[in-house]
Amino acid sequence: MDLRTSYLGLELKNPIIAGSSGLTGTLEGIITMEKAGAGAVVMKSLFEEEILLEAREQMKEAERNPMIYSGLSETLDYLDLHIRENNLGKYLELIKEAKSVVSIPLIASINCISTEDWIHFTRKIEEAGADALELNIFLNPADFKSKEFEQAYFKIIEKVLSTVKIPVSLKISKYFTRLGLSVKALSETGISGVVMFNRFFAPDIDIEKMELAAPQIYSSPELQYETLRWVAILSERVNVNIAASTGIHTGEDVIKMLLAGANAVQVVSSLYKNGPEQIERMLARVDTWMSEQGYDTVEQFRGKISRKYGADPAAFERMQFMKHFSEIR
Repeated sequence: MDLRTSYLGLELKNPIIAGSSGLTGTLEGIITMEKAGAGAVVMKSLFEEEILLEAREQMKEAERNPMIYSGLSETLDYLDLHIRENNLGKYLELIKEAKSVVSIPLIASINCISTEDWIHFTRKIEEAGADALELNIFLNPADFKSKEFEQAYFKIIEKVLSTVKIPVSLKISKYFTRLGLSVKALSETGISGVVMFNRFFAPDIDIEKMELAAPQIYSSPELQYETLRWVAILSERVNVNIAASTGIHTGEDVIKMLLAGANAVQVVSSLYKNGPEQIERMLARVDTWMSEQGYDTVEQFRGKISRKYGADPAAFERMQFMKHFSEIR
């Protein structure tokens, strides 16, 4: 079957994208993802706070060393810039090396929490050869008032789009006051795609030690249903591509997201649990299902469910609720 799809203006040989993780943080990892069959790779995120924290720690060390620190602000300014450029340089080098050996699209990723001066890094990411940029905006809604929380997204997008020409996608959380209207507004800013959704690591509590315990790191398949719901609702209402993320573990999950209207899916936890070869198994299931259903291309069935109920998704959702919890059949 023809599994090609278009995402962010890029042609992917299939809709499965290896999402940002430790698996995509090295040249070897990226090559492995391509060999396993991924249609594209999102590189491990460059963390804004990681860059800034590293700079601050090294600046403190410089201040304690009289051979380096002379008390002149120009000295600190130079060191601050050098530290940040050096840290970014490793990321840029990885982009260049990966682009020289893989043929699938390479999507850089920045995990950002503010509109600080990390913005100028985006131009260098483009110059290094990245095919697209994913902004993994990880704002904690508890730190903002409702309007400030949503406005921060728009400010970040505006600054980034002023620096690059490559396609930009936005990975968002579910924590918006009016999720549907917010995604619609974000889709009209000039971005090329939306990734739904970020997954916050919910902490656990050890009741014997009376302290926070490590959370469940990997996503569970049950988490896909919230994503599925919003992909189906929004796919016919926004003029950008949608990538489904979180809880996608099998070929069946991929098919569901495509039927709901997703252009692509991002997979991480399933690759950690089952190995990179899980991509091949997922693609085989999609291929078999397409053959059984009589589809030759992904576009023949992508969005079929969302179009079927697109005129009034809320009414459809309400009807499903009534069917499940009452005698209506």
